[in-house]
Amino acid sequence: MRSVGNQEHQQIASSVRLGEGVRTFGFVNLYGCEIGDEVKIGTFVEIQKGVKIGRRCKISSHTFICEGVTLEDEVFIGHNVTFTNDLYPRAANLDGSPQTEKDWTCIPTLVKRGASIGSSATLLCGITIGEFAVVGAGSVVTKDVPSHTVVAGNPARVLKRLPEGRSGDR
Repeated sequence: MRSVGNQEHQQIASSVRLGEGVRTFGFVNLYGCEIGDEVKIGTFVEIQKGVKIGRRCKISSHTFICEGVTLEDEVFIGHNVTFTNDLYPRAANLDGSPQTEKDWTCIPTLVKRGASIGSSATLLCGITIGEFAVVGAGSVVTKDVPSHTVVAGNPARVLKRLPEGRSGDR
């Protein structure tokens, strides 16, 4: 493991591909992932192998990004966001033997450019969050979110459509 900058308590494996200008804070755990240029990763964040993070993303503290997740450029991830990669997780097989990576299939999730995921949201695997979509804080996202829409709730549902274009997404 290596440390970025002078920060203590960072576990950044040599298998991590870090872009230019990446900023990380204490107690991060990164391994086998790709992090684009100018990304900011907050405290207590874990990013697993196979994850791809685009440029200029912000990942807030206490977030878990598991294998199978791709964030395109300029994605905002709020505090305490959780991604999943298995719809039917199990600790053991039917015969009682512990499950290994061979016993399940990783289901990918895509968060498209400019999307914002609010604090404490949970995203089930196999979905796509559209460009410049907004997921409200505390939402549980179980299906695709169209581009330029706001969703919230459990399960998350469309609340409104946003004007298209970068300036219209506020």
